[in-house]
Amino acid sequence: MYIKIYFGTKPVFLCDSISPELEPYLHHDDAIFMEENSSPAIRSLIHEMEVPKVHAGILLHPDLSALQHAFWKKFTVLKAGGGAVWNEQNQLLFIQRRGKWDLPKGKLDDGETIEACAIREVEEETGIHPPTIQKHLLTTYHTYQESGKHILKESWWFEMMSNGPQDLKPQVEEQITETVWLAPSDWAKVKENTFPSILDVLDTLQS
Repeated sequence: MYIKIYFGTKPVFLCDSISPELEPYLHHDDAIFMEENSSPAIRSLIHEMEVPKVHAGILLHPDLSALQHAFWKKFTVLKAGGGAVWNEQNQLLFIQRRGKWDLPKGKLDDGETIEACAIREVEEETGIHPPTIQKHLLTTYHTYQESGKHILKESWWFEMMSNGPQDLKPQVEEQITETVWLAPSDWAKVKENTFPSILDVLDTLQS
């Protein structure tokens, strides 16, 4: 098993074994490989991911849960919920935010369940009526810096259904400029200008 965490567009894999998906990274000069669960090793890997020529990292340890716990301690962890929302015409709901294609999501409020958060954020960011959750798709992870802090965002994605006519309204205060339904045959333009974690969501939907 492994957990994939994006540093910008660069993936870091925390794993308890080298699966077939990870094998190719071991043969690249631009990938960092460490077989250790220690604070210095984790700090070193995080630092290496800031080096331009490094494009991936692998941290291997037989206890993945312990490795994740140690890695998470280096960050302020924020949870978010989001939705991959289908309509009755088999089209998926996309937004344009800050010039990139995205899916609606946002931070978890205190006392809120992650499912309620995902539904609320879809409503607020797109203006549609409450969608219905079908299932949890996957959880993605990415890091960034904010006010000098290392942030790790844990985004829970749910597949949802929207029924009946909808009046789409982008949430402009969140810098959303467009909301649109797109059939899978039209996703190519999205994939050319989006985030790696969104590509993972779309791949999961199509798998």
